[in-house]
Amino acid sequence: MKQNKVLELKLFSSLEKVFADEEPAHVQTYKGSMLSNEVYSFQIAYRWNSAMLKDAGIKVVSELTDWITVRTVGLVPSEMPCYADHDDNVLRVTPGLYPDSLMPITDEGIILLPEQWRSLWVTVDPKGACKPGNYPIRIIFDDPQGIELGTAEFNLELIGAALPQQTLIRTEWFHADCLSNFYGVDVFSEEHWEIIEKFVKTASDYGINMILTPVFTPPLDTMIGGERPTVQLTDVEKVGDRYEFGFDRLKRWIDMCLNAGIQYFEFSHLFTQWGAKHAPKIMARENGELKRIFGWETDAASAEYSSFLDQFLKALVSFIKQNHLEKQSYFHVSDEPLLEHMEAYKNAADIINRNLKGFPVIDALSDYTYYEKGIVKNPIPSTDHIDKFLEHQVPDLWTYYCCGQYKKVSNRFFAMPSARNRIIGYQLYKYNIKGFLQWGYNFWYTRHSKSQVNPFYVSDAGYSFPSGDAYVVYPGKDGPVVSLRLEVFRDALQDMRAFTLLESFIGRKAVIELVEEGLDTPVTFCDYPRDAQWLLSMRERVNRKIESNVFSR
Repeated sequence: MKQNKVLELKLFSSLEKVFADEEPAHVQTYKGSMLSNEVYSFQIAYRWNSAMLKDAGIKVVSELTDWITVRTVGLVPSEMPCYADHDDNVLRVTPGLYPDSLMPITDEGIILLPEQWRSLWVTVDPKGACKPGNYPIRIIFDDPQGIELGTAEFNLELIGAALPQQTLIRTEWFHADCLSNFYGVDVFSEEHWEIIEKFVKTASDYGINMILTPVFTPPLDTMIGGERPTVQLTDVEKVGDRYEFGFDRLKRWIDMCLNAGIQYFEFSHLFTQWGAKHAPKIMARENGELKRIFGWETDAASAEYSSFLDQFLKALVSFIKQNHLEKQSYFHVSDEPLLEHMEAYKNAADIINRNLKGFPVIDALSDYTYYEKGIVKNPIPSTDHIDKFLEHQVPDLWTYYCCGQYKKVSNRFFAMPSARNRIIGYQLYKYNIKGFLQWGYNFWYTRHSKSQVNPFYVSDAGYSFPSGDAYVVYPGKDGPVVSLRLEVFRDALQDMRAFTLLESFIGRKAVIELVEEGLDTPVTFCDYPRDAQWLLSMRERVNRKIESNVFSR
């Protein structure tokens, strides 16, 4: 580390958050290890103790330079970092600027602001193309004339073993209307398709392998009586009591997603959220006029809507089979039904299930009674309500979290330490969870979708959810800007894959024993080590065990 009193430098792992107004007191990290096809990140925190300097340069010197990306960690306002009754596993609770967006460094370099701590996010992605070994990585800060201001050096070891394919099904709800709104393009115009493809590709790159597919405009987080912009992939023609369906846009969506690396499709909910009482907004042509034929005014149990679903699902299943998507297609009834919604939900589920024999129907819910009574065969309980489902050994179990899971369990809010984000990887592995759902990949509205927000400035959906709940990507000029929270969650998914690789050598029980070595109590969804250093050292033990087994063969 070469520095002076004018430029202070510190090296940290990806699990630390550097705040502008606070000297970071974290344990510095000067080295790490990764498997050959992992993505590895670390940070360089810096403070400039002089007059503001613009156009400072950042230079990377390493044999891995071609595989390294350096971004600045942007600060994003948070007026609502957490709820009033938050637990104590948070970094701070005050409103202010929080590190989150990972901004590309332009040709103009970076600006060194006086007496502020900032950080660079360094990402190494060798894509399995580099030989095993130790690789020093030097990051050099230059002034506009090319004179060196300071240097930080990190040593990264590449281990000669590769992560297996991800087996977890992961969905982060994709909101196509938010893209249309923010970028000011017409829905499903060519410009919209181009933007959608970029955001889908980024999702896939970060381990999101299932996409919410809007066969009709998803009835999610919508004010009763209100509606979101129409993003309906299905063409509907109404002729008396009969309906005709066109799936050209759906086919384009499917092909685009498959080309981007998506493996699974969850077709949007066919009944409204929180009760399954109404139909989603459905647009159709009737006598040459495009109009809404179903919506909040439609009773979910009506004969007319039931007849529509019978006809639609028959046509959709035929489309699925023609395109060989039977093992990749999932369906929803209604999101987050409560116990008092059981009768309405069951009636809705009966309509869907009679048309979808053999297809999984999945829904986020937390009351075990829905599963116990056989109303939901593929439940997705929240992480703070999963224990009863685990106790009864529900097969192929999924889980989810959202704004409501802010006590004890893992989550990804701005105010939470990154270790609380990453621990989910081990929890999902230990409990053999099949799928993970979160509702906000890019929800850039206020609550109930009443108005649009700029996520660079409003991070809490208009004082609705703690900052960080509603999205993990930002709308950049040329496509998505990812958050450090999305990077850390990818680390969690890579941890899962590393555990799976090690399991192939030593067995599942031995992996769990190795991970939990030295802990007083076993890891659960509510109880786990909070320390970032524990996660780093645990993963290092796993890497060494993988290495010893690879080279002993």
